[in-house]
Amino acid sequence: MTKGLQSSQIIHGCMRIGNLPISQASTLIRTALDVGINFFDHADIYGKGQAEEVFGKAVKTTNISRDKLIVQTKCGIRPGLYDFSKKHILASVDASLKRLQMDYIDVLLLHRPDTLMEPEEVAEAFTRLETSGKVRAFGVSNQSPLQMELLSKSLDQALLFNQLQFSLVHTGMVDGGLNVNLQNNPAINRDGGVLEYCRLKDITIQAWSPLQHGFIEGVFLNNPQFAVLNEELATMAASKGVSSAALAIAWILRHPAQMQPIVGTTNPQRLQDISTATTVQLSREEWYQLYRAAGNKLP
Repeated sequence: MTKGLQSSQIIHGCMRIGNLPISQASTLIRTALDVGINFFDHADIYGKGQAEEVFGKAVKTTNISRDKLIVQTKCGIRPGLYDFSKKHILASVDASLKRLQMDYIDVLLLHRPDTLMEPEEVAEAFTRLETSGKVRAFGVSNQSPLQMELLSKSLDQALLFNQLQFSLVHTGMVDGGLNVNLQNNPAINRDGGVLEYCRLKDITIQAWSPLQHGFIEGVFLNNPQFAVLNEELATMAASKGVSSAALAIAWILRHPAQMQPIVGTTNPQRLQDISTATTVQLSREEWYQLYRAAGNKLP
């Protein structure tokens, strides 16, 4: 359960499904549901809308009941700029609904902060979307605590989600809190304490790129650049009867913030494998062991 939604712990990210044949996309969706993943993440810019379109067609061919799915999409990115205007938000949602062939979206996130945002204008858009039944819940992506506070001051709706990059090798949200008042690089507060803020405000963090390093450099699994981490993952994963990928996801799930990792694979078997992360129990000692193996030093 996530803020009133009967939500899976793991989210399936649909950014890469735009080029899949409808039959393969259908298999992927069915696999997700079979392994207990019912939350699907989109954005209007994924494949220039093609990802939503393929997903919508795939859902229709499988005859899956709409109420079995939690569908999330994002808006606000346009070529060369960000746009949180009322006009753009409303038009984006209508376009997404048409591509998805659905009557409503469960969750709408604002994608990447728009410094020209007018909170009152966003509030008008959200209220219209909510009262019309087109959107059921709202959130943001890649926003700091003060950006969320600025937006929330005008909203009648709660912000329930914040989508942020987080993985074993992208731990800034954790590093700052472990190195308070120290004069080292991990102590630099780059996000305004977003982890603690979200926990205080009951905002679920959705962890994007949970198996990636850098911004878009690639996966850290079986990457010689992260030899120590991969060795530790392999050893611990074997002892728990899961794959290294599942263990890396389980590491995120272990955090008491109850984050939701977004897994973007288009391989049904890999999705099934990663879903076993929800069965893994990590002790405090094991969690910190992996954190240190990723190259982090405790003060």
